[in-house]
Amino acid sequence: MDIFYIILLAMGASFVQRTTGFGFGIFIMTMLPFLMPSYGEATTLSGLLALTTSTLIAIRYYKYVNWKRLLPILITFVVVSAVAICLLTKIEGITMRLILGGVLIATSLYFSFFKEKIRKYIRPTAPWQVGAGTLSGIMGGLFGMQGPPAVLYFISSEPDKDHYMAMTQMYFLIGNAMMTLVRAYNGFLTPTVGTTYLYALGGVLLGTLAGSWAFRHIPNRVFTYIVYAYIGISGAVILLTSS
Repeated sequence: MDIFYIILLAMGASFVQRTTGFGFGIFIMTMLPFLMPSYGEATTLSGLLALTTSTLIAIRYYKYVNWKRLLPILITFVVVSAVAICLLTKIEGITMRLILGGVLIATSLYFSFFKEKIRKYIRPTAPWQVGAGTLSGIMGGLFGMQGPPAVLYFISSEPDKDHYMAMTQMYFLIGNAMMTLVRAYNGFLTPTVGTTYLYALGGVLLGTLAGSWAFRHIPNRVFTYIVYAYIGISGAVILLTSS
């Protein structure tokens, strides 16, 4: 029965990722730790499934990827997240998650009301790329949630939702691949993870197909508000699960 729930979670998480460009881990990790033998195996399975989802989407939108704009933020993320992971054991997790939840809610409200003003200032320049990569690396290393800073940067700097989707999915693809290697090195890539991953692939495919349909029917002017709303919802989920 746990496998059935995991397939449903994978389907929902893939739908969210395909529709908004991020949120796979936020969605699936609300329940997955209770269904897997250990938290480390849950994060590993989540990363593998998210990697698969991002791969499917990145192949579809590869022609929109601009490596010159992507590499600075990606390299910064890889370096900073590695440092953040090393610092993780010295930080009180519950307190940091409460702070993170509040920050995400406040950020989503701020961007929703001041979207046009923000777009005038955020550009694909080195300071913005390094800044977004640093914040993403800190959040990825400490919370396993590297999405929001990168998403806010890409949705403000990319010209349309197709370019946004291409850049975010390539970013998450490479980032999750790196994190999977680290988790495998630390012994979290177990036979249980591998077997469950194979079962959950069906959910990933169905969720990705459904999300693809939804993405095609969302107007550009509405899409950004959907992304901001989901960032706020993510913050609320973090606050509820941390209390």
